[in-house]
Amino acid sequence: MTTTVIGFPRIGEKRELKFAIEKYFKYKINQDELTQTARKLRKNNWQLLYQAGIDEIPSNDFSYYDQVLDTAFLFNLVPENVQKLQLSDLDKYFTLARGYQGKQGNILAWPMKKWFNTNYHYLVPQLDQKTHFKVTGTKIFNEFNEAKKLGITTRPVLIGPFTLLKLSEYHNSEASDFIDEAISAYQEVFTKLTASGAYWIQLDEPSLVKDLSSSDYQLFIQLYKPLLAAKGGLKVLLQTYFGDVRDIYYDLIQLPFDGLGLDFVEGKETLNLVANSFPNDKILFAGVVNGKNIWKNNYEKTLAKLHKANVENLVINTSCSLLHVPITLEHERFSSDIKAHLAFAKEKLGELEDLDNIYEKQDQKKLAINQELFFRPRVKRDSKLHAQIANLKADDFVRQPVRSAREIIQKEEFKLPLLPTTTIGSFPQTKEIRNIRKQFRRHEIDQEQYNNFIKNKIDKALKWQENIGLDVLVHGEFERNDMVEYFGQHLSGYIFSKKGWVQSYGTRCVKPPIIWGDVKRIHPITIEWSKYAQSQTKKLVKGMLTGPVTILNWSFPREDISLRESTLQLALAIQREVLDLEANGIKIIQIDEAALREKLPLRKSDWYSEYLNWAIPAFRLVHSKVKPQTQIHTHMCYSEFTDIIPAIDAMDADVISFEASRSNLKILDSLKKQHFETEVGPGVYDIHSPRIPSISEVKATINQILRKIDSSKIWVNPDCGLKTRGVKETKASLINVIEATREVRQQLKEGN
Repeated sequence: MTTTVIGFPRIGEKRELKFAIEKYFKYKINQDELTQTARKLRKNNWQLLYQAGIDEIPSNDFSYYDQVLDTAFLFNLVPENVQKLQLSDLDKYFTLARGYQGKQGNILAWPMKKWFNTNYHYLVPQLDQKTHFKVTGTKIFNEFNEAKKLGITTRPVLIGPFTLLKLSEYHNSEASDFIDEAISAYQEVFTKLTASGAYWIQLDEPSLVKDLSSSDYQLFIQLYKPLLAAKGGLKVLLQTYFGDVRDIYYDLIQLPFDGLGLDFVEGKETLNLVANSFPNDKILFAGVVNGKNIWKNNYEKTLAKLHKANVENLVINTSCSLLHVPITLEHERFSSDIKAHLAFAKEKLGELEDLDNIYEKQDQKKLAINQELFFRPRVKRDSKLHAQIANLKADDFVRQPVRSAREIIQKEEFKLPLLPTTTIGSFPQTKEIRNIRKQFRRHEIDQEQYNNFIKNKIDKALKWQENIGLDVLVHGEFERNDMVEYFGQHLSGYIFSKKGWVQSYGTRCVKPPIIWGDVKRIHPITIEWSKYAQSQTKKLVKGMLTGPVTILNWSFPREDISLRESTLQLALAIQREVLDLEANGIKIIQIDEAALREKLPLRKSDWYSEYLNWAIPAFRLVHSKVKPQTQIHTHMCYSEFTDIIPAIDAMDADVISFEASRSNLKILDSLKKQHFETEVGPGVYDIHSPRIPSISEVKATINQILRKIDSSKIWVNPDCGLKTRGVKETKASLINVIEATREVRQQLKEGN
């Protein structure tokens, strides 16, 4: 039997790629130095996989920023205004990722969305009548030849044409306009790879695991029938992940694919589809090692799936790319008892090898060791907490009075101006702040010194916000390392890695904590700093919390209890924090649910039965007991929310801020159509780009919002937190936001 992986993390064990790219952005290294770092990382990955005994090794899974953006550059899907820039190809690439502001013009970055049900973000290609598919990039060929020189013949990986067209956005055009050109371009890739000595190509088509309409089905067939007819001697692996392909499985096994990659972890129907029906003339790439979570594989259960599948030609695979897990446990300080239950990317390579040995060579020793691990309960159950959850009543999830009554009460209580201004919460985390936090962690400074530093930062942030005229202030979150890890550190049941970094987008890496056991609040989390900040100003200061669904979705969750139960444990913990903030005089509390959509099933038929019926109530549980005068905000970002607007409204928050700037405020039409009742703060500028929006640009955005939403319902804010931005650009951007808001207020006043 053969082993493989769909893809491997590209950031490096020490985040070498992140730091090299950031140095490049700051002109501290040149392009040659950056490409040398990238080449070294690719070499390390290929050799690591080879030495781990992986039989089929992928290439082109590396990316400087995003694999969808890579595919767009391969196929000439680059807007004309970017192509005309007098910049290197690499800088044009980064222009679409980050935007451009300089002598040659002012170009916005492409929209960014969540990659299916993960915390990874992809850039959304923008296609119009001027777009023409043709092969202009060389990355996929260069990297194949690069590995070949090392003596490794890889399997090049490429986003498939169906998923590429499904993920793109269209302007005066539609997907069907590009079918013929896309087929020709992919055929050219086949020809060039064959000439280079490739045996296989992996075409990633995760869009096949979603609900497929008749037009989707026709698009797929129109693309693949002619494409496969021209594959020549190249073998084609159709790779899917994040679910099952029940809508099109029987067509896939009839088409002349040489291999089908199917997900046996998240694909509920995969095993039933495959068992006794998979054709002998194809190879099944069985995704049985979880590429999204960090728990040790239960070999007995996995082997049972493989035996039930009863497939003649089998490759053991990961369920998705290992991009979504940290690279290795080797640098972690966990006890041996904890490590025994965990598997990061490197360790999953060992699991593939183990499964191969057990399945093929009947290695009973490896199986027995693994069985022993799962024989005993891993953690002790908190029976009191489980009973509390079991005894929750319907009233525990309902806030009184209704939102419309609260809105009247709160407007009278706060007396904020029309179009109140605020930020999402965090302010720039400078090198100075990170160093102080590190010194405190290493006991190089004491608690008093650390507290005085944080107080000074808060004081300056509050004074600056007051000076520029923000209406509702934030304390800046200078004490927080991460919006999930910080909360996890104050909750029982969590453990934390030291080097467990995972790419979220571009150079942004996160270190998800691990939910090890039952979760309870140990002691107050945010009260001290929120109370201090409010004592320093007469203006309202928001209390800032992370919501239970986001804490769950941005952690590695348990697999021994349901996601619902884990989330309700978190909700009860955050509820206590909300009530303590209210008791300490905090009148506006923001409970961020940035990751609400991440575990939303990819099939609409499963949305409520498997997720929304507990995720939305979990949020309501957090704030159901606060007073009518207390205003509850929440924030959501970088996901497609237009199709779950009723569910979002049902969260019963008083104000919701959305990321909407990169998507041209498209969500506004859905809010209007669905009669959205919650007050709303669509982001008026994109904080993930270093661009500084002009006053006129922000003013135009606010006016666009006003055409769709009543002015009494609108808040003005950036589209996300400011943690990752520089101080200079943050201040300049917010000053422009305030001035633009003042001008629009005057415009409205004169209009009345």
